[in-house]
Amino acid sequence: MRYAFELAVKRNKKNRVTSITKSNAQGYGMVLWDRVFHRVADEFPSVETESLLVDAAAMNFIRRPETFDVVVASNLFGDILSDVSAIVTGSIGLAASANLDPSRRYPSMFEPVHGSAPDIVGKGIVNPLAAIISAGMMLDHLGVGGAAHAVEQAVAAVLAEGEVRTPDLGGSNTTAEVTEAVIARL
Repeated sequence: MRYAFELAVKRNKKNRVTSITKSNAQGYGMVLWDRVFHRVADEFPSVETESLLVDAAAMNFIRRPETFDVVVASNLFGDILSDVSAIVTGSIGLAASANLDPSRRYPSMFEPVHGSAPDIVGKGIVNPLAAIISAGMMLDHLGVGGAAHAVEQAVAAVLAEGEVRTPDLGGSNTTAEVTEAVIARL
C-alpha cells in the first residue's frame, strides 16, 4: 500500500491512488485491506484516493480509464483488471506488468500480462511491445530512469507512427519487425 502512494508521488501525474477491494463480500481480509489503505492514505494527504469494489473497478476501467493513476490491488484482482485494461488500450500485447517487492529484499518480476503465449510460439505474430515496456519498467525499478524513459518513448513513437504493427493491432508485421522498429527509435 505504502509503495502505491510513494509511486503516485514519484510519478507526479494525477497524484491519485485507487484501492481495489471487495470488502462488502469478504468480511475479514478485504476489511483489513481497506483499513490499511486508509491508514497509509493518512500519511499522504496530498494524494487523492478512491476505493472501488472490484466489479465497479472493472466497469470504470472501461468507462473512465483516464481517471486512474496508480491502482493497488491483490494479485487476483490485479490480474483480472490488467487484462481488462489491456483490451481498453487495443490489445493484450500492449499490457506490461510487474510484481514488485518494494523493499527490494526479494526479486521483482517484469513480464507481459499475456505471459509466453505458447499457442502462437514460432509464428512471428506475437506483439513484443508489452515485453519491451516491461523491460522499461524493470530499468526504472533498477534506478536507470533515463533508459526506462527512452524505452517508453521509443515504443510510443512506433505506435504513433502507425506504420509497423503486429496482427493484434491490425497490421501484418512480424514480431521481429516491430522489435527492430523500436530498436531503431532507441
